[in-house]
Amino acid sequence: MDPDEDVDALVRAAQAGDAEALNELLVRLQPLVLHRCSRFLPHRMDAEEAAQDALLMISRHLRDFGGRGSFRGWVTVIASNCARGTYRSMRRHSEVVGAAPLLESADPQTTSVIAGTRLDLLETLDALGAAYPDLVDPFVLRDLGELTYDEIAAILNLPLSTVKDRIHRARTFVRGRLRPSAEHR
Repeated sequence: MDPDEDVDALVRAAQAGDAEALNELLVRLQPLVLHRCSRFLPHRMDAEEAAQDALLMISRHLRDFGGRGSFRGWVTVIASNCARGTYRSMRRHSEVVGAAPLLESADPQTTSVIAGTRLDLLETLDALGAAYPDLVDPFVLRDLGELTYDEIAAILNLPLSTVKDRIHRARTFVRGRLRPSAEHR
């Protein structure tokens, strides 16, 4: 049996109330969800926390998946949102308890290049969302979620040309913010 067909069968069974199918589905999704969360969060423990939140969200809202777009795409949306939510929560917590604030820009002497880039990207995604909220999801799904343009169009229920335009505009914004000499910081 094709792995995607097998997952689709598990989804249908879990949606019908089969607890064993739901359990098996979540076990199979765990590596994908952790990978998606790791694309955002620089520390494995944080990515694991976000992945657990995402798996819980998937289990609670599986009945809401109506087949618009791919199941993998739907999972990617949830994982991406949970990873970004985990980062925001960590940031708020550090501000509330008076801990050293999360850096606006990573210090290259104490932060790996990959971790610093992810922190900068999360800040940039928040700025993109504040300025152009309709550009965030297409960008995240394409460049971080690695979905095709067609999958994104189906998930977001948008024409393909609109998806491509939004991704182009988002990439332009992100590039301008992530350049070391950018004046936007």
